[in-house]
Amino acid sequence: MEKQIIDITPTRTAFAVKQRVAAYARVPCDKDTMLHSLAAQIDYYRKYIIRNPEWEFVGVYADEAKTGTKEDREQFQKLLSDCRSGLIDMVVTKSISRFARNTVTLLGTVRELKELGINIFFEEQNINSVSEEGELMLTLLASQAQEESLSCSENCKWKIRKGFELGQPNTCTMLGYRLVNGEITLVPDEAKIVKEIFDLYLSGCGVQKIANTLNERGVRTEKIPFWHLDTIRGILRNEKYMGDLLLQKSLSESHLTKRQVKNEGQLQQFYITDDHEPIVSRAVFSEAQREVQRRAEKHKCGAGTKSVFTGKIKCGICGKNYRRKTTPHNTVWCCSTFNTRGKAYCASKVIPENTLKDYISDALGSKYFAEDFFTETVDSIVAEPGNTMRLIFKDGTEKRITWKDRSRSESWTDEMREAVRQKMLERNGAKK
Repeated sequence: MEKQIIDITPTRTAFAVKQRVAAYARVPCDKDTMLHSLAAQIDYYRKYIIRNPEWEFVGVYADEAKTGTKEDREQFQKLLSDCRSGLIDMVVTKSISRFARNTVTLLGTVRELKELGINIFFEEQNINSVSEEGELMLTLLASQAQEESLSCSENCKWKIRKGFELGQPNTCTMLGYRLVNGEITLVPDEAKIVKEIFDLYLSGCGVQKIANTLNERGVRTEKIPFWHLDTIRGILRNEKYMGDLLLQKSLSESHLTKRQVKNEGQLQQFYITDDHEPIVSRAVFSEAQREVQRRAEKHKCGAGTKSVFTGKIKCGICGKNYRRKTTPHNTVWCCSTFNTRGKAYCASKVIPENTLKDYISDALGSKYFAEDFFTETVDSIVAEPGNTMRLIFKDGTEKRITWKDRSRSESWTDEMREAVRQKMLERNGAKK
């Protein structure tokens, strides 16, 4: 009997797997018009992808106020991460310049995604990155985009520098001032804070103490949600607060990185006196600069050589390193958090250096503190609550020490007693 072959027509249609498609959008600055443009791009690409029945909409990755020459764009990096995780099959973007103006970044990204089987479609140039001619065209067009970026950057720099020559700042968002119609204009509420900072500093407060005081009082501004000692230092040294203006303090290292570096003679600077309304007088500002210099010299003279305890002592409460602190009558070690932010943030104990040496010597079985032996033997020290120190040796063993606070009479040095005696004599003499 002869065989018969019968074709069986399938009753169900096989469904093609949809491509998972995402879009990337970017605007170069955060002005309202640009942000409106970004919102329009997002809406456009959402509808554009959804309309295609062969595509599945993944999302729109959008960066605000990011330059296409930089690689640290948050949404751009998230897009790449999701591509590497296998969540995306195709990327749609408006143009090469929107995606990346840096040729190296563009080609590196295109090649990486191509190896992952992911196509990038550049709508304006009508280029698919996975096509044979795609990379050649992208190389040529990306180079052109990068040159355009350089030209645009140089034109902007020229305009800003011409303004500097005329004494015109291009921006000002510092505490106490804003740029209004090209003029540095005083902000009264913030100016009060600036005056207080100068007053506190000249009354003897340190920069960390001033920062702590403002934080404890809940003083906040639009640009300063939390006060740091570097913020205070910057305010004390800024010539704008006495009404003067130094232009071109920094410059852009490259139009690709946009990293700002200090101008140390690379470009001409311009100094304008009496440019705007001062917040502090010249006399106060000059006195503050002398005090900054005096404290810097004092710290430099007192710095001395590095201690064997530096980097060895960790706080058992917050985990930060202990630091050496020298007073006119004593040298102590304290947690850096406690020292900078106070007991409310770390309730650790201050340990006098002599106490530290005495108790460690006893723990090591020595009558005197020997730096070499300590360095060779002890790996680290953990300062714990309850006047406890945990010595961790280099062989992995540990030893716990409980130290005692010195009594007030024991903590007084001969110099301290003599200083009090002299004050008493002066006081008694004044009464007579």
